Amino acid sequence: MTIPVLVVAGFLGSGKTTLLNHLLRTTGQVRVGVIVNDFGKVNVDALTVAAQVDSVVGLGNGCLCCVTDVSELDAMLDRLTTPGEDGGDPPVDVVVIEASGLAEPPAMVRLVVASENPAITYGGLVEVVDAAEFDDTRTRHPQLDKHLRYADLVLLNKVDRVTTAERERLLTLVRDLADGVPVVPTEHSRVDPALLFDPVDRPEPRWKQLSFEDLVAADTPHTEHVHAGYESIELVEDRPVNPLRFMSFLTDRPAGLYRVKGHVHFGVPGHTQRFTLHTVGPHLRLTRDEWPHGTTPGTTLVLIGAGLDREAIHTAFTETVEPNPEAVDPLDMASVTRYLRD
Repeated sequence: MTIPVLVVAGFLGSGKTTLLNHLLRTTGQVRVGVIVNDFGKVNVDALTVAAQVDSVVGLGNGCLCCVTDVSELDAMLDRLTTPGEDGGDPPVDVVVIEASGLAEPPAMVRLVVASENPAITYGGLVEVVDAAEFDDTRTRHPQLDKHLRYADLVLLNKVDRVTTAERERLLTLVRDLADGVPVVPTEHSRVDPALLFDPVDRPEPRWKQLSFEDLVAADTPHTEHVHAGYESIELVEDRPVNPLRFMSFLTDRPAGLYRVKGHVHFGVPGHTQRFTLHTVGPHLRLTRDEWPHGTTPGTTLVLIGAGLDREAIHTAFTETVEPNPEAVDPLDMASVTRYLRD
């Protein structure tokens, strides 16, 4: 089981630290490791979150994206993802890197993807933008348009500070600039953590000391647990799917799609195993193993995003069904196996 590494980027004042603190308060049993990259000598943001999490690693020597050798980042990720001395689970379930407001998001992503740590996987780039200051920010930072297209998910934050008409104008504009990247409107950076990473089921002792998290949860209004702004679609198919058409379905993904996860059944001779799929934005990861005993092979996928066209997605997925998998050229599976991590 690999640990997702999520990069949170955005210009100064957009709401990145607010998002981080929101995640720390509302992730339930998910253990969040934090790497804070604050520009300058005084790492204020690290101090802001330090009281809420044990595994904070602050970077005080400038912008992380300027680091050309990934060994420094690898050391930090090792610290957050290495199992304990007793060989138990790693100390965290997900790592969030809060980038400096002056960081270049593509460079941040390259550092994570280039990491040689086998325990991690890229969890996506979230770009936070300030709705109230969006037009002025674009004027001061023309590169914002490019950053939106690089993101895997965009949070249009502080929509409570603009009128309803302005909110709709900005949503339309940002979705156009993001060119198919899902855009979710938020207030105070409140977003359901389940949109960003999977929940963790961990048994709790019958009796336990009341934690900081419990105290916060007891005093957290229901409006903090935001489920609006995104949606999920489940696709289930007992028949095998065609490798070329299925990979085309993933490559030409619909606008607004952020994550895809689940199991895929191709049924092609020599490739009848279970293929487990995870995508974040355009980044795709596949593993394969045998189907569990007694399990009927089939494809089950969950698609998560914002503004998804359900009918178009179901139609496109249905077109990937392969009525005669025995006749498929096994070489067509190269379009799938090239993404295998094993």
